[in-house]
Amino acid sequence: MRLITSRLRAMVVKEILALLRDRKSRMVLIMPPLVQLLIFTFATTLDVKNVDIGLVDRSGGAHAQELVQRIQGSPQFRDVIVLPSTRAMEEAIDKQKVIAALVIESDFDQKIARGQSATLGLVLDGRRSNAAQILGGYVSRIASEYGAELRPEMARRAGSSEITNWYNPSLDFKWFTLPSLVAIIVSVAGLAITSQSIARERELGTFDQLMVSPMRVHEILLGMMVPPLLVGMFNGVLFLLVAKFAFGVPFTGSFLLFLVAMFLYQMALIGMGLLVSASSMTQQQAFLGSFLATTPLILLSGYAAPIDNMPDWLQIVTYADPIRYFLIVVQGLFLKAMPASVVFHQLWPLAIIAAISLAAAAWLFRARME
Repeated sequence: MRLITSRLRAMVVKEILALLRDRKSRMVLIMPPLVQLLIFTFATTLDVKNVDIGLVDRSGGAHAQELVQRIQGSPQFRDVIVLPSTRAMEEAIDKQKVIAALVIESDFDQKIARGQSATLGLVLDGRRSNAAQILGGYVSRIASEYGAELRPEMARRAGSSEITNWYNPSLDFKWFTLPSLVAIIVSVAGLAITSQSIARERELGTFDQLMVSPMRVHEILLGMMVPPLLVGMFNGVLFLLVAKFAFGVPFTGSFLLFLVAMFLYQMALIGMGLLVSASSMTQQQAFLGSFLATTPLILLSGYAAPIDNMPDWLQIVTYADPIRYFLIVVQGLFLKAMPASVVFHQLWPLAIIAAISLAAAAWLFRARME
């Protein structure tokens, strides 16, 4: 037992030294993921702000001007561009000078003066469907609020609604993106580091030395697993602290549950990374393989698009994606104090993925050794 422990310790030390051999490698482990977290936090906003909207005003009355001023004063809009005709509106949208155009008909003020309902036209650029729909909601809300002021009796008759936003009262997009980025960036770094381990031994010519060493397959793989596991756990905790103290995102759940979930998540990623590394002959192939694996894992995780919106057959594929489960856990622990029973419901799939991927990596590694 002491001999096995000694061999395993030597393998772990060897892998850590290989990972920390030079200063550039050390900087790559921590600084790039941290910089990515800081940049992507602001870049992956779901809000639509500082956009231009076109205006075709055929009315020119006081009510039309009041509505336009309210739109112009909204923080979501940068400028209202007056367009002289429908043809100019089509050209502005076609050339993407504006994402939407508001059309006010000539009888708009007259109908309001007579106490009748007046309609507005809103033309949206369908090429940017998500942003256009959000922008349409902004304009509709401003128009509805102005209409309620003009005819308060109609608003009272229709009643009022009280909106409560659970878990994110101010609807701050950082509260959604930062916990998700913890999972995404950790996965990218974890797969990239792990995928280089076996391929590095082959490229440096030390793979044959491992083959003739007294170490067994599981000891070699355990030694290769420890450094990326330590780096991943450190980055995960660091990102949590940055999100909480630098960006003010609340962490309402259990830190111990976060560490357990992070550990299983890292094991699943390490298993996939070792599988890529065992099937690669060079570090370049391993890098390309990790990139090939990372992209679908992120796209199928539910971060970019809800899983429920995907085709049924593709939703089945997402069950093999470890990021899917960790996203649920990390968002729940950050924002809604997810209880342990719900967390464990997401952890057992991670454990299964880790066991299968590590077993497959060990089988492939043993086959390559033979």
